[in-house]
Amino acid sequence: MKASKYTLLSFLMLIVVAAAYRAIPGRPWGFAPQFAMAIFGGAVIKDKKLAFLLPLLSMLISDVFYELLYINGIFEIQGFYSGMWINYLLFGSLTFVGFFINNERPLSIAKGAVAAPTIFFFTSNLMTWLGSGGYNRPKTVSGLTQALIDGIPFYTNSLVATFVFGTALFGGFYWLKKSVLSKQMA
Repeated sequence: MKASKYTLLSFLMLIVVAAAYRAIPGRPWGFAPQFAMAIFGGAVIKDKKLAFLLPLLSMLISDVFYELLYINGIFEIQGFYSGMWINYLLFGSLTFVGFFINNERPLSIAKGAVAAPTIFFFTSNLMTWLGSGGYNRPKTVSGLTQALIDGIPFYTNSLVATFVFGTALFGGFYWLKKSVLSKQMA
């Protein structure tokens, strides 16, 4: 019983810490833990409902932070905006990438850490271009290309962040699992 309470508390703490980090003004765009959380949840959390909730709850909490900072004139970006449900849908769907990760194999984790931001990059930029969002690029091949180029800084930061936060999440989980097993064997 204590392990399940500890697990739930750890889960909630991870969500809050990730949400607070995502809402820090001035951090590089795209450098946030939500991609890593999505693949980690899909790979590690047995209850798939909780796996999907991990990145979504952290996003919701950080969007509340964003909105509060915006209302108080501290941040120039709103937390709540039209079309935000698309980001939630995209981030939630990235949890599926984690289903294909073997969390005992670093190469499998690395592949997931590349796949999640890449899927998000192409999908979100395509949807933004189709919806005339962002820089209102023309509906031509060159317009789509420019929309993709516009997203490269975000994509690069997302890749780096997924590796950084993924290393912390998967590494911490591996270390915790090994330390618990070694205590049980002693």
